Amino acid sequence: MLTSIDNEPSIIDFDRFSKYKRLQHTVAYVRRFINNCKPSLPKLTGSLSSQELTDSLHTLVKIAQQQSFASELETMRKGHRLSPRSHVITLNPFIDSQGLLRVGGRLDASDCSYEQKHPMLLHAKHTLTKLIFTHEHIRLLHAGPQLLLCSVRDLIWPVGGRNLARSTAHNCVTCKRIAGQTLKNIMGNLPAQRLNADFPFTSTAVDLAGPYLITDRRGRGCKITKCYLCLFICLRYKCVHLEAVSDLSKDAFVLALRRFIARRGKPAELFCDNGRNLVAAAKEINDFFKLYENDISEFAAGQGMKFKFAPAYAPNFNGYAEAGIKSAKFHLKRILGNTHLTFEELSSLFSQVEAILNSRPLCPLSSSPNDFYPLTPGHFLICRPLTSLPSPPLQDRNPNRLDRYLRLEQLRQHFWKRWSAEFVSLQQQRYKWRERQRDLRLGELVLIKEEGLPPLLWRMGRVVKLYNGKDGVPRVADINTARGIVKRALNRMCPLLVQQRES
Repeated sequence: MLTSIDNEPSIIDFDRFSKYKRLQHTVAYVRRFINNCKPSLPKLTGSLSSQELTDSLHTLVKIAQQQSFASELETMRKGHRLSPRSHVITLNPFIDSQGLLRVGGRLDASDCSYEQKHPMLLHAKHTLTKLIFTHEHIRLLHAGPQLLLCSVRDLIWPVGGRNLARSTAHNCVTCKRIAGQTLKNIMGNLPAQRLNADFPFTSTAVDLAGPYLITDRRGRGCKITKCYLCLFICLRYKCVHLEAVSDLSKDAFVLALRRFIARRGKPAELFCDNGRNLVAAAKEINDFFKLYENDISEFAAGQGMKFKFAPAYAPNFNGYAEAGIKSAKFHLKRILGNTHLTFEELSSLFSQVEAILNSRPLCPLSSSPNDFYPLTPGHFLICRPLTSLPSPPLQDRNPNRLDRYLRLEQLRQHFWKRWSAEFVSLQQQRYKWRERQRDLRLGELVLIKEEGLPPLLWRMGRVVKLYNGKDGVPRVADINTARGIVKRALNRMCPLLVQQRES
């Protein structure tokens, strides 16, 4: 919108134009109209010439320079020196015959063109500069920041252009869709299940892995079938319990859960990863918990247990179980190889791997030269019957005056004290996701990451509800898509937010 009809209009409302070329053509048409404005008012016909486009660009640049470098232009027109604090003093600027502020530079002896030796000065914060960068980014087929900045500098010299080149490429929706980079935020605080002392497996995470090929008998003519590994892991002490499951059915899983309860005690709560993240090569596992979620939850409720599902496709919400599966596979792959065991042999192997995992140190050896034994998950699996009740503190009692049962109880309390003093203190640090990032916002447009599909085919949706953690950081959200509302964690969302223009 022109506020004055003159050979060089002073102010243009740049926000009305979304692309640099459209703006340039508009100004060129206006200039033609002004130059041909006579009493007869002839019609404008024909396409614009290259000279008209060049003149329109110079007009736009002159206006932008007046808005961005008003003090520098005034100083130079008066013949005074620029302030040492000026942002453009290092470029040795000068005003050419057309009144444009250009870079003086040091390339006079080069074979480059005049425009390359003395590009026009623009500030990166100006709207015109942003439009030029956006246009050039698309013209160069979505070039990266370095190539984009190099190409723009052939015509103009943007002050602060490197940051603008980065933000232009970063905020390009097409580039974001191709990159498919998901969100992350600061690591959350540890829940009470990881910090407060209680019996092993009171809070338990469960996960499945496999399949493992087994034979129905030894010798020739045997039939090869599948079975699976079911892992239960204590969220407090990393105690591991492994069960062999003959198939992926609700009954088989419930039987494995009953065996676990019979040997380890009844957990108060069970955590599961929803079965839809790719934790194993077997596709059947992906849908197992989804199919039987209600049945398993009803069974757990009947046993007085809470069954809690993590958001779909968020393995970091069930990290202990994922790490336990990875550790178990490490040993199983090296022992099994291509060997096919019977179900009983594989169950025995699972038990041996379980013993190895429960012997791993929870924390480094103490600095005491008399301490030869690190604290391990196995320490918490002894000295307690499945139906035992908490005992009074015995750490300060003389062990010589205690009977055998109380001495065992004192030993167990000693392990828990060491766990509180040594292992829990190690959980204080955040080893990744250390800094608070920008929070996801309601109404934000995001892509939903989907395994097996390229980013251009990911579903698009809008955030309609946020689920904040106890620290106030939203890490899960409901997303409204063309196929309904889905719940996803941050690591499955790719934002498509375009940076707002500065007023």
